[in-house]
Amino acid sequence: MAEIYLETGRKKVFAGSLEWPGWGRFGKSEQDAIDALAEYGARYAPIATAAGFTFPAAPRLSVAERVPGTATTDFGAPDGRPEADGKAVTAAVAARHTKLLRAAWEAFDAYAAEAPERLRKGPRGGGRDRDKMIGHLRDSEAAYARKIGIRLKPAEPDGLRDAVIEVLGTPGDGGPLTGNGWTARYAARRFVWHVLDHLWEMQDRSDVGSDMGSDMEGAQ
Repeated sequence: MAEIYLETGRKKVFAGSLEWPGWGRFGKSEQDAIDALAEYGARYAPIATAAGFTFPAAPRLSVAERVPGTATTDFGAPDGRPEADGKAVTAAVAARHTKLLRAAWEAFDAYAAEAPERLRKGPRGGGRDRDKMIGHLRDSEAAYARKIGIRLKPAEPDGLRDAVIEVLGTPGDGGPLTGNGWTARYAARRFVWHVLDHLWEMQDRSDVGSDMGSDMEGAQ
């Protein structure tokens, strides 16, 4: 049984795993989001394996929480804060978060190194090309890092990633990591989800036979 939460905006619903950071998808309704999440389990599994974990085949999904979405939800990024995010982060949980984030980064970097610079347009006619997507990911991660108390520039990607791993790899009480900032559980979910969303988008738009697209395809 895999516990998930649903965050409902005015236009979109996000279904996200409470156990597997980054495994989350959007839909127009609760059922659409749950179905998309289940479908993407097969794409998340290699990330879990690379991180040293066994991802269940066809896991049964159980809705543990429902939370209101925000304008960010409707924009196409997870922003809901389930109560589970406030649980203490043990050493084992912190290690799980950082291993999955490292695996996501490694998968993105490896694919980006081989992907064509010009990517096929998404199903709605939008989407960044490879180099702009890489730049967008770095810029976003620098902004995310400030939410956990790190202030480094996107031009320092290796130092930024090391700092993020250090912060998220530290056990804590589950509270925000900085004033008005993010909890470790939310940060892990947002970081990993964003990397994987763009990895999968890049894969889909490099492969003419696929048109699944990204949750944020066309967003600026």
